[in-house]
Amino acid sequence: MTTFAAWDEKQGAEIIEAHKALQGAALPILHALQAAFGFIPDRAIEMIALALNLSRAEVHGVVTFYHDFRRELPGRHVLKLCRAEACQSMGADQLADTARQALGIDWGGTTADGRVTLEPVFCLGLCACAPAAVIDGKLVGRLTPTLLASTIAEARS
Repeated sequence: MTTFAAWDEKQGAEIIEAHKALQGAALPILHALQAAFGFIPDRAIEMIALALNLSRAEVHGVVTFYHDFRRELPGRHVLKLCRAEACQSMGADQLADTARQALGIDWGGTTADGRVTLEPVFCLGLCACAPAAVIDGKLVGRLTPTLLASTIAEARS
């Protein structure tokens, strides 16, 4: 389970200030903000643009280009299922259908109780252990329907 601080503009400004002198500072800033708050709020995009002398559209483009950045707070547990070819060849499509049905959400959605967010990921580098997933940052290889069901049940409890 991952917990995040509530968005705090002062803390956000401190994070931006601490990273803005880095080469290619936008990505380190975005990663640090998401690590702290769980997502990238609109206000943070404005603050980053101002600090780095970029347009809001440029910063927004970076946020929306990379799949790992979120625009909304995720659930208490984040389940990422690999969608790459090796995992697909080992049954990941059926596992994805099972997960979406069991959780009652689609990709990028969060259950109504706020417990689980389901995200696609495109290759975890566990091709030899396909199908693969990540739950709360923990890699899971050789995912089976039984293991997926127990993972979902644990996250929902």
